[in-house]
Amino acid sequence: MHTEDEKIIELSKTKLRMLVIGSVIFVAMGLWMVQFDSVQIAARHRYNSPVLMYGIGVIVILFFGFCGVVGIRKLLDKKPGLILNSAGIHDNSSGVAAGFVPWSEITGFSIFEMQKQKILVIKLLEPERYIMTGGAFKRILNRMNYKMCGSPVAISANSLKVGFDELLKICDSYLYKYQKNS
Repeated sequence: MHTEDEKIIELSKTKLRMLVIGSVIFVAMGLWMVQFDSVQIAARHRYNSPVLMYGIGVIVILFFGFCGVVGIRKLLDKKPGLILNSAGIHDNSSGVAAGFVPWSEITGFSIFEMQKQKILVIKLLEPERYIMTGGAFKRILNRMNYKMCGSPVAISANSLKVGFDELLKICDSYLYKYQKNS
C-alpha cells in the first residue's frame, strides 16, 4: 500500500553484516566450549562444572545461530525495514517483525532499555492479537517481548538505517499526525 505521505526506512546492510559476523564468532566460541572433555573441565580452577560449561555452550550456539540466520535472511531481504504512512506502520525490521499495525491499534510508544540498548515499544489496544500471529516459535518470542517490555511489537534501530532518536522522532510525528484521523 503506497500513500502520499510515506516514510521508508531501509534495513542497514552494514549493521546486519556486523550481526552475522558477531554471530559466527559467538557460535564458534560456543562450539569451543562444548568440545572440551569433561575431565578437562573438571580440572580447571574456575568454571569446573561440565554441565554448566556444556549448557552455556549450547545456549550460545542456539541463540547466536538464530541471530546469524535472521541476519542472513534480512541481508537477502529486499523489502524496507519500516514503512510509516497515513494507514499505519509496516514493520519488517527483525526476525519477529509485526507486519502491518494500523494507527487505530496503536495507543502510544514507550522506550525499553536493556544494557544501554534502546528499543521502541509500540503500545497496542489488543496486544494478544499480535502475540498470536505467526508460527509457534514466533508466538513464543512475541509473548516473551510482551512480558519483558509490555508489548509484542518492539522495534530496534539496530537493523535500520536510522539511529534510535531519529526513529522515535519519526514515529512520534506520524502517530501525532494520523492517530487522530484513524
